[in-house]
Amino acid sequence: MDSTDQPPDQLPDQPPDQQSSRPLAQPSPGDLREALRGVIDPELGDNIVDLGMLRSVDIDERGRVSAVVALTTAACPLRGQLRSDVEARLMGVPGVSEVEVGIGEMAPADKRALMDRARQTAQSRAPGIELPLRTRVLAVSSGKGGVGKSSVAVNLAASLARRALAVGVLDADIWGFSVPRMLGMSGELRADRARKIIPLERQAGAGTLHVVSMGFLADEDSAIMWRGLVLNRAVQQFLEDVRWGDLDYLVVDMPPGTGDVHMGLARMLARTEVLVVTTPPVAAQRVAARAADMARRGNLRVAGVVENMSAFVCDHGSSYPLFGEGGGERLAAQVGVPLLAKVPLHPAMARAGDEGTPLALDPSSPLAGVFAELARRVAEEVAPVVEVSSCTANLLARVEEALDASDVSRAR
Repeated sequence: MDSTDQPPDQLPDQPPDQQSSRPLAQPSPGDLREALRGVIDPELGDNIVDLGMLRSVDIDERGRVSAVVALTTAACPLRGQLRSDVEARLMGVPGVSEVEVGIGEMAPADKRALMDRARQTAQSRAPGIELPLRTRVLAVSSGKGGVGKSSVAVNLAASLARRALAVGVLDADIWGFSVPRMLGMSGELRADRARKIIPLERQAGAGTLHVVSMGFLADEDSAIMWRGLVLNRAVQQFLEDVRWGDLDYLVVDMPPGTGDVHMGLARMLARTEVLVVTTPPVAAQRVAARAADMARRGNLRVAGVVENMSAFVCDHGSSYPLFGEGGGERLAAQVGVPLLAKVPLHPAMARAGDEGTPLALDPSSPLAGVFAELARRVAEEVAPVVEVSSCTANLLARVEEALDASDVSRAR
């Protein structure tokens, strides 16, 4: 077939990964508002849309978004975090090119309405998940199996713990659990007197890993033959029926694909942030893009991309891209998020997983530095832990004290 016979939408000089590209449809203000339901006020535990904190959000024909958020006080200590979260959520919406966030202050009537909403939410909320609002939840996800997602999740969690942080690890890959072996842990999960599951613990440098996995309840060689809804219920129990304690981070090793567990997590923990793991080939990048798309459809923030199995570097310094190149960069550019790390292909990775000694905890391993830098970027740039203090929480406490005093007065 000569060039005149080429289909009009598949030009011969286009690379394969660009032949199917189409202009992104511009999101509507309604789409942007839905995305911002994933921004949770860490003191009140509700999203800024339903709390009435989002005053306006608009987008122009060039994809530039302007949003205005009203706080209970202009000097709120969480001002910077909320601004950053709003910017990150909006920039994560396909078709958005630029974001400007204005911060205002609520009028007294608006503050009262916000407090009424917060009190109703607190009263109606089930006992649910015992996670502090300051805890950052990181779901390590991939569109397909075999990309080393669990290895990345385990080593990221270990590197975060080395920073003297309390890190929970939830092995949500119920069918294919592997976290206990990778961390060299064994034992049985037990419950306290309140029937809450107590995670098993492992020291990691100056910090501690608190781990829950199906691997502590089932034999490693036994198949888990459960349907999707049962799997989702198991993950829900691991979240709601566990005494997680005062965690800085909860790292969730997600199952591959885009199924019931992913949709359930988006419903149960709207503040979850997703790290997408891919490998260099175009095929892996395309599949990983679906995981990012599903996260966004669930109003979850895609925080970044990690490319695993990058070029192999031999002892004499030569680099060999055995699985190709550029998958991480292409996916990050396609999704519009940062490429947080490129983890080289290294023979010690598989051995460390089999032996239960994460390379992130081995100072002699060249990969320890890679994971340490990934943890630094997560802890300092992508998802820093911010202490909750003053602002709306104190205002809510004062309102409740006034209401209690009023009730006492009426009783007299």
